[in-house]
Amino acid sequence: MNFLRGVMGGQPTGPQPTGAETIQKLCDRVASSTLLEDRRDAVRALKSLSKKYRVEVGNMAMDHLVRILQTDRSDTEILGYALDTLYNIVCNDEEEEPEENQQKQEDDLGAQFTDKFVQEPENVTLLLTLLEEFDFHVRWPGVKLLTALLKNQCAQVQGIILVSPMGVSRLMDLLADSREVIRNDGLLLLQQLTKGNAAIQKIVAFENAFERLLDIITEEGSSDGGIVVEDCLLLLLNLLKNNSSNQNFFKEGSYIQKMKPWFEVGDDNSGWSAQKVTNLHLMLQLVRVMVSPVNSPGATASCQKAMFQCGLLQQLCTILMATGVPADILTETINTVSEVIRGSEVNQDYFASVNAPSNPPRPAIVVLLMSMVNERQPFVLRCAVLYCFQCFLYKNHKGQGEIVATLLPSTIDANSISAGQLLCGGLFSADSLSNWCAAVALAHALQDNLTQKEQLLRVQLATSLGKPPVSLLQQCTNILSQGSRVQTKVGLLMLLCTWISNCPIAVMHFLHNQDNVPFLTGQISENLGEDERLVQGLCALLLGICIYYNDNSLENYTKEKLKQLIEKRIGKENFVEKLGFITKHELYSRAGQKPQPAFSTPEHMLFDHEFTKLVKELEGMITKAVLKSSEEEKKEEEVKKTLEQHDSIVTQYKELIREQDSQINELKEQVTLLASQNEKMQSTMTQQVSQIQQHKDQYNILKLKLGKDNQQTGNQAEAAHMNGLQPEELSQLREQLEELQRQNQLLQTQLGEKDSLITSLKAEGVSSAESSTSEVTVLQREVEMLKSQLQRQTAEVTQLQSERQELLRGSDTTAAVPGENSLYTEKIAELESRLSAQTAENQKLKEEVKTLLESQESMEKDLASATSTAAIMQAEKSKLQQEVQESKKEQDDLLMLLADQDQKILSLKQRLKDLGETIEDEDDLDSKDQFDDDDDEEEEEECDE
Repeated sequence: MNFLRGVMGGQPTGPQPTGAETIQKLCDRVASSTLLEDRRDAVRALKSLSKKYRVEVGNMAMDHLVRILQTDRSDTEILGYALDTLYNIVCNDEEEEPEENQQKQEDDLGAQFTDKFVQEPENVTLLLTLLEEFDFHVRWPGVKLLTALLKNQCAQVQGIILVSPMGVSRLMDLLADSREVIRNDGLLLLQQLTKGNAAIQKIVAFENAFERLLDIITEEGSSDGGIVVEDCLLLLLNLLKNNSSNQNFFKEGSYIQKMKPWFEVGDDNSGWSAQKVTNLHLMLQLVRVMVSPVNSPGATASCQKAMFQCGLLQQLCTILMATGVPADILTETINTVSEVIRGSEVNQDYFASVNAPSNPPRPAIVVLLMSMVNERQPFVLRCAVLYCFQCFLYKNHKGQGEIVATLLPSTIDANSISAGQLLCGGLFSADSLSNWCAAVALAHALQDNLTQKEQLLRVQLATSLGKPPVSLLQQCTNILSQGSRVQTKVGLLMLLCTWISNCPIAVMHFLHNQDNVPFLTGQISENLGEDERLVQGLCALLLGICIYYNDNSLENYTKEKLKQLIEKRIGKENFVEKLGFITKHELYSRAGQKPQPAFSTPEHMLFDHEFTKLVKELEGMITKAVLKSSEEEKKEEEVKKTLEQHDSIVTQYKELIREQDSQINELKEQVTLLASQNEKMQSTMTQQVSQIQQHKDQYNILKLKLGKDNQQTGNQAEAAHMNGLQPEELSQLREQLEELQRQNQLLQTQLGEKDSLITSLKAEGVSSAESSTSEVTVLQREVEMLKSQLQRQTAEVTQLQSERQELLRGSDTTAAVPGENSLYTEKIAELESRLSAQTAENQKLKEEVKTLLESQESMEKDLASATSTAAIMQAEKSKLQQEVQESKKEQDDLLMLLADQDQKILSLKQRLKDLGETIEDEDDLDSKDQFDDDDDEEEEEECDE
């Protein structure tokens, strides 16, 4: 103990040992002492020396301390000392402000000792198990130590925790600790744990992290809370940023609705604390993470819908129009509203209806644009307003039309300021940044909207008193030619390129001004400085658009003439090189990364994100269009025409095939129906034949039973009975039999007629598809008639069979009466003969139906061949008609050319005559002779009269 007193500051009794010797002795004591109190005192001494002798304690004592954590789990005091000592070894002291070299050495030491600690993954696992201890002196230093390890070697420690069973769950339990210091340090630990590891982020989210964090934020006072709210928001950002799974889980869990109370700002917005500004800034960033343009479109759209439905967008717009809001919060709110409405039609419509609380009320869009074109406003605020305006018009054709409509003469209101007036004012102001912002904003009003590009051509501007108004297109080119600053030129050129691209009418209006093309060629051909190279590239792009989207309506500026002009004054290779200056600019790739305009200084505002897409789309097409020769273009046009003709022919054949397929399907259905009906009839006939056979068997049995003697004695009784009722029945049966015979004869004559018709059709051939179709239809109807007749005959046979059964029953009852049996036997024989005749007729009808079905099939085959022949003839006819039209067109063109040539010859001769030259060529003589002949003919006609 004297040794410990010397270490702890007692009076030395002899030579004082060095720090390394003292630490070595303490390490030996920790390793060799059997008493827990001695080990505890030695670890306490190491803790007191760990800050001053960090290197020595780390090198000598780390293994002993880890062993203490493993063996002395029952004593929380020694565990706390060991954890504190390890924390002092691996942690870089951030409280003081050391020099740079010293700080670097401290960081290196922390990383070195962390590597040594995590070389054994069991050490980190041991630390995770110690966090289950509820004792404050163990849990708190354990949290701090694990946080320090994550700061120094994040990826390695994350990997160990990820594979450790229940590792993340043990850390999530820290948020439920009732002691605020452990809970708050647990937040810091989870912040380090979730950095850049999507797997851990998902596990933390599914451990109910969102619910716990939102509850802590609410308990701490939301935006008015302290540093704990900030830590919770930072952890939420780690969990949601670039993690689509967690974002979907956050949305599906209805946590977006719980964000609305964060943005309930009162009327008194004076005196915001720095912590409140930080908290609200992080809350706005959290909203933006959910609706970021880099997310998948479906996920973004669903989050935008949820934010509108729960009133979050309305709350943000309230902050946007409130007074007294700090500038950085207002800027971030504008950016947040921008991304909440970007591409969402419902949200864009709501934003268009928001009014500022002014007298009279003005639309929020107008108020924001006033800030954008005001050069006294902060630069970041102006950028945010431009981004908001771009997001409002993104895929919003209705909003684009409303903005352009404010510039048209019929909708201008002199008593109010409109968005179009503000954009025009900014476009032609003295501030180059306002010029650029207004030009880009107006270009977004025309993006992918041909209708508004044509409507904007109607806009007229009054430049000064006494001068006629000029078009907006012309005024833009006038400002370009006046030698403005580079930023202004770039903005106007981007506007013009967006305006006339894919709009031949706008191209014609632009080329109609005789000064535009010489200005562009002059700009491209000059050798300007580095700053002007971008302007040259944009001028080349504008001229290339005039070539690519030219409809050759202006004779002086057709595609071919413009290409010849480029070849003579600029050179094709030089033109393509100047066009490439755009994509080679250092700010081009930066602008193409994300939609939000993010510029460090106003001078760097040169490119717009949507314009970079347009350049990528047009650069290759313009290069090909300029480098192609006229012969290649003609060949391409001929190929296009050929392809179009081929496509039209193919389309016709496809339609014909579809019609034939539909007809074939209908006929197949009819054949299937007839086949099924035929099967039913055959089954019915089979049943009838079996019944007739049964009746014959019964008759034979009756024959055997009845004797010949009974037949002779019963003749008189039977005759008497016949004189009563039976003669009427027999007469009815005879009439029915005669009727059936007549019908059978009629059917046979009809079948003969049809056979002759089929024979004549086979001999003569089918003239057309329509006649064949009608004949097949008639044939089908006749088959139906035969079937119905067959059904009627079947019913009659059934009736005859019922009569026969009655007779048989009558014979049974009168078997005892002498003389009646023979009479019944005769009637039965008569009925059997009638039944056999009907059966024969039915069989004959079945054969006739079968023959008709076969003839129907042959007719259908003839129909198909006739249809194909008609289709081929129709195609040849259309081809001949097309050739005739083309020849007529060529003939008309030749006549027009001859007429033009004659007119030119006559005008030239007239000019020569005016100059005093005498002209006596063959044409004149011929014409003169012709006129003389005409005069002679007229005189002869007069004489005749």
